Amino acid sequence: MPPSLFGAVDAYIEAQGGGQGAFPTPIDSFYIVRSFKERMRMQQIYKPSICIVLQGAKEIVVGEDTLRYGAMECLAVGMALPATGHIVEASPDAPYTGLMLALDVAMIRDVLEQLEAPPAPPADSGPCLFVRQVDEPLAECALRLLRMCDTPKAIPILFPSVMREICYWLLSGPNGGELCKLVEPESNAARIAKALHLMHEDIARTLRVEDLAEAAGMSLSSFHQHFKAMTSMTPLQFQKQLRLLEARRLMVIEDANVADAAYQVGYESVSQFSREYSRTFGGAPKRDAITQQRLYNEFVGRRMQSA
Repeated sequence: MPPSLFGAVDAYIEAQGGGQGAFPTPIDSFYIVRSFKERMRMQQIYKPSICIVLQGAKEIVVGEDTLRYGAMECLAVGMALPATGHIVEASPDAPYTGLMLALDVAMIRDVLEQLEAPPAPPADSGPCLFVRQVDEPLAECALRLLRMCDTPKAIPILFPSVMREICYWLLSGPNGGELCKLVEPESNAARIAKALHLMHEDIARTLRVEDLAEAAGMSLSSFHQHFKAMTSMTPLQFQKQLRLLEARRLMVIEDANVADAAYQVGYESVSQFSREYSRTFGGAPKRDAITQQRLYNEFVGRRMQSA
């Protein structure tokens, strides 16, 4: 790892008061994470993003697949998916340190269109995510993002060019085809992404599987097959996960009560919501929300300090 990158990360964390947690930056889609200990598994919606690990290690579980990524490796996620992630290697002497950056799928598509030799998407319909080494070009992009945070007025001008460069290195790297299959308009991944967008757009709306298949431009059997290959779930299981995770977010971050959270995500029966929530998260909604709020306030709820 370039010493200047780790030094810049460490300096930024100390300028924000030091310690551990999720450290926001002046770039809305970019933040730093440091942890002195391993963290419990956390189910959440992973949105298109890249996570660069500088020290320590993390794991993400999608369906039956587990991906582990450690120092100077990164996880790239191309589409919004329910998954379980946790920090698996961290200590006070060698804390987990990572960078999180949201990816712009429209920019990935735009960069792809300008490549003279675009990567070929793989034939399988698996989820659009992969682990790869962080090479010097990606590390240099991360360092420029950190330096940019010292001059917030420069961010609107310089950030888009660095993001385009990151998209270029991801697409031209050994796993570029994984992102390609998402942005190719007629690929199975892009078709499934249209159905996923519908599900995310109005989470409380009851959608028939036939409507989702029609939005994807697929037959019902083909839609079921490719949807499960990409998400490791059936459409109904996926929608239930989305609703329960959003309800948890509403209770933890927006302090909604159990009934309000249930109704906002489309449940008509609070008792049914409570049963399904308990089966998924291993505890009653109110009790689980209190636990998650404590963890959120301890690790995630940090506010950025101005200079």
